[in-house]
Amino acid sequence: MPNAKRTSDWAVFLLSALLVGCQTVEYTGRSQVNLVSESDEKKLGVDAYEDILKKTPVSKNQAWQAQLKRVGQRISSAAAKPDYQWEFNVLQGKEINAFCLPGGKVAFWEGIMPVTQDDNGIAVVMGHEVAHALARHGAERMSQSMGAQVIGQILSAGVGMVNPAYTEAFAQAYGMGTNVLVIMPWGRAQESEADHIGLILMAKAGYDPSAAVGFWERMSKIQQGGKPPEFLSTHPSDETRIAQIKQWLPEAKQYYKGK
Repeated sequence: MPNAKRTSDWAVFLLSALLVGCQTVEYTGRSQVNLVSESDEKKLGVDAYEDILKKTPVSKNQAWQAQLKRVGQRISSAAAKPDYQWEFNVLQGKEINAFCLPGGKVAFWEGIMPVTQDDNGIAVVMGHEVAHALARHGAERMSQSMGAQVIGQILSAGVGMVNPAYTEAFAQAYGMGTNVLVIMPWGRAQESEADHIGLILMAKAGYDPSAAVGFWERMSKIQQGGKPPEFLSTHPSDETRIAQIKQWLPEAKQYYKGK
């Protein structure tokens, strides 16, 4: 009976969390569940950013720093989040990567700057990363992991009541299955959503969203041969990504006035 009681408690927790945490993503209208408050999420972002800056020196290339801040100021203005404490830094390192943490903390590694080529290219990446923060994808991932864990505990408890010997094997199978069938598809959906919103943000900021196609074509050439199949990745394939961007361009161009 104790296991049944815990299973009931977990079920009540999960149902309550789903009812309280349901929100809608701006621009796409997608429903999402967030169990982490925005204030807690922003604090985690600020703390993580400070930790990264302590461990990773900023780039000495002042032209890149000025370029990133210039584009960042326009994208952040389009994002319309006055409660965010925006910060933009180019970090030393060959990584072809960038991020925007909750609260508006943005960093590009030196390695991605030549790939962007110009302000439009930086706006593609900046829009995508800022979109992750606006859509609260970090909090959503944490919430999804929490939900998957609770569901796993409920199912594992049920298996254990039938035959305790199967509990460990079920837990391992559930973990693998959840990763491939749930977590990774969620990740791909978030990446696609960030592409979609990012196009709108860069267009609102006065950058031509058509530049996204060329940027991702350059990224595809750089990363050839080193990526897993799409179903085993948290990111859509380059082909899928570029095709989706082309579909969203007409919508994004409605926001583009040029500057």
